[in-house]
Amino acid sequence: MKIAIAGAGIGGLAAALCLHEKGHEVRIFEAVESLQPLGVGINVMPHASGVLHGLGLGAPLDEMAIRTRAIEYRTRFGHLIQSDPRSVEAGFDYPQYSIHRGELQFLLLDTVCARLGRDAVVSGKALAGFTQDGGGVHVRFADGTAYDADLLIGAEGFRSKVRQQLHPGEGPAHYEGTMMWRGTSLQAPFGDGRTMFIAGDHDVKFVCYPISSRPARDGNALINWVAEVRHDRPRAADEADWTREGDRDFISEFLGFRMPDIDIPALLKSTRKITQYPMIDRDPLPWWTQGRVTLLGDAAHPMYPMGANGASQAIIDARALADSLTAQPGPEGLLAYEAVRRPVTTNVVLNNRKSGPERVLDIAAARIKGPADRIEDLISPAELEEVAASYRQVAGLLKKAV
Repeated sequence: MKIAIAGAGIGGLAAALCLHEKGHEVRIFEAVESLQPLGVGINVMPHASGVLHGLGLGAPLDEMAIRTRAIEYRTRFGHLIQSDPRSVEAGFDYPQYSIHRGELQFLLLDTVCARLGRDAVVSGKALAGFTQDGGGVHVRFADGTAYDADLLIGAEGFRSKVRQQLHPGEGPAHYEGTMMWRGTSLQAPFGDGRTMFIAGDHDVKFVCYPISSRPARDGNALINWVAEVRHDRPRAADEADWTREGDRDFISEFLGFRMPDIDIPALLKSTRKITQYPMIDRDPLPWWTQGRVTLLGDAAHPMYPMGANGASQAIIDARALADSLTAQPGPEGLLAYEAVRRPVTTNVVLNNRKSGPERVLDIAAARIKGPADRIEDLISPAELEEVAASYRQVAGLLKKAV
């Protein structure tokens, strides 16, 4: 089929590769005039990296990303609450990768151009709207041009125009109350150089992990960090600009954090560029698909960044979409794709609002009051594993059967 994808982000590009692999003619339309490798670090979970390995991208991922050994949950005093292994050695079929968002996007973009042709991605094409009938979809762009296709996939992220047309009465973004500051810094590695940690509690939290294998080969680390502070004052929707430069007043909240392997205040003070963004999502939709049009990735299920799930779920969407259209070409395949993916991602969105796997931080914060307290005296391993196992089930992150 002839398939139009709105949005050349990670989800849209992954979908193009999966659909092309199945023999479809795909054209991606991107609103910006020139794509740039923007953003900071993200994680690709093992079940999503399996999709990328299946597309033949395992070797370049290993060349540029970090194979994450584990996610550690810590108190602000540096106690290790729990270590959740994410490596192949821990029983997963594929590794988890920590990587710069822009590097992953451009790996996918270069692969799309190599396999589908450079004209498969058309920039400067902001979607204005669409109409459809039994024969196809007529896609209109803000510059006055149009494109006709058999199907349209809306993958333009949080402010998706396709989603807005499908659900014109949708309310405002859902604000959780937390502001996030982000940055990267090149410095000496911490720990084993392959570990991600999340420290703090529900109100003040710090996320930290290395994202590039290139400096690691020289004994350094490109460290990605996210500092989160809960506020009572809601942020306006127009503040949801993830390229917005951030202030540095938040650093005072982290002066008391003490990790055994990295100096958090020094890391924050040494970071040259800091951006800030409110933690927002949208309420799950009752449906994604209307005739020949459906949604994918953040356009379908924007979620809080808990459990390293945003990009991962978009990549899994891409594979599910291609597989469903192979089994049932046309609108029926879009409905089959939604039937598989919407319940799963709805569950992830709602669980992330309850802190997802990071709920172990709240359990620890309620019981650990100082550096002299012992985790093993106050929290049982079974209680912690119950939280981790429950979220792995929700996210579809399952290990090999033993």
